[in-house]
Amino acid sequence: MLAAALLLCAGIVSNAQGNEASQGPAGPQKPAARSIEDLNYQGGDDAMPPFTDSLIDVHSTFRQALLHKGMALRLISGVQYTQNALDGPVPGNQQVYVGQSEYASSFAQPIFTADLHRLHLEHAQFCFGGAWNWTTWKPAGPKTLQLWALYFYKAFGQDRVEMKAGYVANNLNFIGLNVGGSTANGAQGVYAVLPFEVGMSYYPTTAPSLNVRVRGPGHSYFKTATQRSLDPNGGTAEVTRNHTGFRFAPHGDKLLLIEEGGYVRAAAADAHKTWFRAGYLHNSTAFSNVATGKPQTNNYCAYALMDYQLLQTDREHPGRGLYAGGSLMTAPEAMNPYARYYEARVYKEAPFRARPDDVLSVITSRTGYSKLYTDSLVSQGKTVWRASTTITGGYSLRASPGNYLSLAVSYIDGPAISPRVPNALNVIANWTQYF
Repeated sequence: MLAAALLLCAGIVSNAQGNEASQGPAGPQKPAARSIEDLNYQGGDDAMPPFTDSLIDVHSTFRQALLHKGMALRLISGVQYTQNALDGPVPGNQQVYVGQSEYASSFAQPIFTADLHRLHLEHAQFCFGGAWNWTTWKPAGPKTLQLWALYFYKAFGQDRVEMKAGYVANNLNFIGLNVGGSTANGAQGVYAVLPFEVGMSYYPTTAPSLNVRVRGPGHSYFKTATQRSLDPNGGTAEVTRNHTGFRFAPHGDKLLLIEEGGYVRAAAADAHKTWFRAGYLHNSTAFSNVATGKPQTNNYCAYALMDYQLLQTDREHPGRGLYAGGSLMTAPEAMNPYARYYEARVYKEAPFRARPDDVLSVITSRTGYSKLYTDSLVSQGKTVWRASTTITGGYSLRASPGNYLSLAVSYIDGPAISPRVPNALNVIANWTQYF
C-alpha cells in the first residue's frame, strides 16, 4: 500500500516538475488555493501534529505538488522500549506483562488523504491508511501488516454535523484517551483497555463503521457510531481471522453501538479549556460468560471523563497551562477480565517557557479485575491479583519538527491478573516521527 502511494506521488511530482520545465524558467509560485491542514486527520477526538510539524518541509516540491492536486501523504513511525527496573528478566515462556522481560515494539503508519474538490465536494475528505505493527511479545501485539483506514469524511452546515463512513479505528474518534488530546503525547501515560475489550476498533486494527457527530448549542455535542465488533478474543484473534483488515464481517462478529455526549469548550483569553464526555458501548456479539461457560450477548462498557484547565500560563496561547482530569469506566464482570477503571491525572502543556510543545504528566490509575474471573483462577489453584494500581510520571519532548520523545516511569502494584508476580517499576521510552 505504501509503495503504491509513493509511486502515485512520485508521478504527480514528476508531472508537476515536467510542466514547469516545458514552460521555461519558473516564475514565483502561486500560493495554494487551500490549506494543507485541511488534509490532516479530521473528525477525531485526538489530533495529529500539523504538517508544519514534520520531517518533510511543508513548502517542499513534494508537499506542494500534492497539495495542488488536493492530496497529501504522510508517514508516522515509532519505536517503544519498556523494562522493569526492580527485577531481572524472566524467560519468555514465563512473561505475563509488558516489561517483565525487555520489551520492544515498532510501527509504521502511511496515510494518504484527498480533499475531493474535484468531485465538487466541500469539507470532505477521502482517507486511506495502512499499518505495520511489530512487537517482541505476542500478547502485547498484534503483529500485523494491514489496512488501518479506508473511509469518506464529510462535514455539513459549517461543520455542525460530521460524518465518517468506512473502515475506521475508533480509538481516535471516541472517549479521548490521549493525554492532552494529541497522538504525539498519548503514549506517555496509561489508559484503560475496557473499551477495546468490549470490541471497539483501535490501532492497528480497523473495522467498518458509520460515525456521526452533531454539535449542539452551548458547546455541547453528541456523536454515535455503528461499528462491526472486533473479535471477542481480542486484537491478536482479530488479526488471525482477518489478516488484511479488509474482511467486512467475519463470522460471529455483530454490531457494536457507541453513544457519547459531552461538553467541550476551547481555551480562550477569557475561558479555560473544559471537556466533559460520557458514553456507552453496547455489543450484540456473543462473548464467553465465565460464570456459566456459555456464550452471552449484550456486553457493554460505560464511561465518563473530565479534563479542565486549572491555570493558563501564556496569554497569547491560552491552551498552554496546567490541567487536571479523571476517568471512570465499568464493564460486566461475567464477560470481561478487566471490569473497572479509575484514573486521575495532572498534566502541564508547555511546562517551560523555552519548551512550548512539551507535556509533563503525572497519572494514577486503578484497574479492578473481575471477581468471577479471578475466583475461577483461584479454584484452579492459581495465584491472582484482584486489582492493579499504577502511578506514572511522564515527559513528552518535541525534540525537533516531527520528532517526539516520550519518557516515563511507572510503578505498578499488581502488574498481571495471574500469577501473582511482584510489583514492577517500568521504565518506558517512546520515539515517534512524523514525515
